[in-house]
Amino acid sequence: MAIADRTEQAVETHVAAYDWQAISDALNGYGCAVMEKLLSADDCRRISALYKDEQHFRSHIHMARHGFGKGEYRYFKYPLPDLLGGLRTALYPRLADVANQWNGRMGIETRYPAEHREFLRQCHDAGQTRPTPLLLQYVPGDFNCLHQDLYGDLAFPIQVAILLSEPGKDFTGGEFVLTEQRPRMQSRVEVVPLRQGDAVAFAVHNRPVQGTKGNYRVNLRHGVSRVRSGLRHTVGIIFHDAR
Repeated sequence: MAIADRTEQAVETHVAAYDWQAISDALNGYGCAVMEKLLSADDCRRISALYKDEQHFRSHIHMARHGFGKGEYRYFKYPLPDLLGGLRTALYPRLADVANQWNGRMGIETRYPAEHREFLRQCHDAGQTRPTPLLLQYVPGDFNCLHQDLYGDLAFPIQVAILLSEPGKDFTGGEFVLTEQRPRMQSRVEVVPLRQGDAVAFAVHNRPVQGTKGNYRVNLRHGVSRVRSGLRHTVGIIFHDAR
């Protein structure tokens, strides 16, 4: 079931109901995990409709101008819309458990605090004060090049993208793609099928993989394939703030 209302407690209850062991297993196995029906169709439409209203955003990026691909997106400003802020708060501690396990396996000393507000305090103390959740818009011919969303020295290693449009109805093409560059091996590609309201949690930069001689790091990038028709909206929830 998608979230029935948008109160902080309702969001927390909804997020807690997912099988987090299965999500953790998928992240460990493939670098990504799908959370079906994280948002209702109505909430997807409400968030998509915000794109035209500049008062919600701090900046507007045209990808082609920066070589990022073709399409556009807007970064939200604080305060975030209640639903997105609630999801950011509720998702973080569960993903932090996975992130801390990853750092331990990769020999990285950093450990992430249990609550998102404490992690944001660390970001702000480091001069990273600008919010990073964003709303993306694609029209026919648009795509997003493979990239990593790193905005400063502090970067949380997992992020979440939620598809707000319905494939086959609102748009065609536009598949979410994740690539994994492995040492001395060819890259692996993961194409993640999503429906409207589905979310994908995925590795931002590195993750550990168990090999025959212990853990090794793989490098990940994500993007979106070419949209063939229609209009595609996605909201991205990034847990670290930017400089």
